[in-house]
Amino acid sequence: MNIRLTWVGPTILGAAALLTALLAGTAGAVELRADHPERYEVRPGDTLWGIAARYLDAPWRWREIWEENPNVANPNRIYPGDILTVRYHGGQPRVGVEDGMRVVRLKPRVRTEALDVAIPTIPVSVLGPFLSRPVVANEAQIDAAPYVVGFPDDRVVAGVGDAIFVRSIFAEQGTRWEILRPGKEFHDYESDEPLGYEAVYVGSAELVQSGDPATLRITHSALETAPGDRLRPAEDEKPLRTFFPRPVEPTVRGHIISVLGGVSQIGQYDVVVLDRGRDNGIRVGDVFGIYRGGTVKRDRVRARSDDWNWRNESPLNTEFWFGDWEVTGWRRNQLDDNAPLPLHVEARRKTDSYVEPNWFVGSAMVFRSYPRVSFALIMSASAAIHVGNLVSAPPE
Repeated sequence: MNIRLTWVGPTILGAAALLTALLAGTAGAVELRADHPERYEVRPGDTLWGIAARYLDAPWRWREIWEENPNVANPNRIYPGDILTVRYHGGQPRVGVEDGMRVVRLKPRVRTEALDVAIPTIPVSVLGPFLSRPVVANEAQIDAAPYVVGFPDDRVVAGVGDAIFVRSIFAEQGTRWEILRPGKEFHDYESDEPLGYEAVYVGSAELVQSGDPATLRITHSALETAPGDRLRPAEDEKPLRTFFPRPVEPTVRGHIISVLGGVSQIGQYDVVVLDRGRDNGIRVGDVFGIYRGGTVKRDRVRARSDDWNWRNESPLNTEFWFGDWEVTGWRRNQLDDNAPLPLHVEARRKTDSYVEPNWFVGSAMVFRSYPRVSFALIMSASAAIHVGNLVSAPPE
């Protein structure tokens, strides 16, 4: 096994197979940021995304500048202690490990560490249980799942160590089960079509005795278990730590339809739900741009300059009705002292409004994809992000 000596310092997050080869046939050459570092030493706690943001305004295009290092093992990975430098080939920038050498720092306390412990693409720790447990189910799956029907001693809720009665579980004693609670229903933002239900993780339980009802004992609890909670066989947790960021296909468009974690203001490292999933070709690692706009706004400049002069134009004039004026109602007691009438029509030109163009406000990367929805992590935010914002291919 390849080993290396490293200083016992801040914990390095788990292995991540980073990016492999340059993209072929990409549109537009990549330009480095004007303030990019010429040399950068990778530190514990760094992420590939964070390092890429030092060099590019579009970190998801990192593969286009990363240079493989043929003189070292695992040439596509980056480790704490590596020195990254900028070189140019054919006029195009490339970033790679300096001289293909890994930097080994000896300190009074050292330990051996597997060489495949590289920095992760993103800060995996912020994703928590979203990485290891399914949290979306359709109505048929919920209806067919065994459910908690009651507790001993007529309890109302149950916690760790308590027994629960569950309808129709016939399995071997000792098998592990996950307890899920059906939550809100997700809908397509434009069509309002139902896309599935959020299934909140409640806890884990172990089968004591099969039957109808079966008896299980709660072994882990995130929330108190209540009647109606559903159960599914537990799967071995396989936290997802490997991501290959890439821009989503330009033809894909969707919306943010929910934000998880009980937050009201969406910002960096929040988890959002998108109304596009595997059925739409969405894959883990797809990077979306987030856009605001598309709303109708009033052109206050034109509205002020084009106020209807009721003295010069009259509804009795055919030009008024067939022109670009729009009657919005009647105004009372708003005329000047010389006005001969106490009541007259209120009108304004139809051109005193405009549609706000879409503008880029952030990026999000998909880390879990279901048939009709996906979960994504907000990677950057330059302005407030809201439910309903458009998501599509990020800018080049």
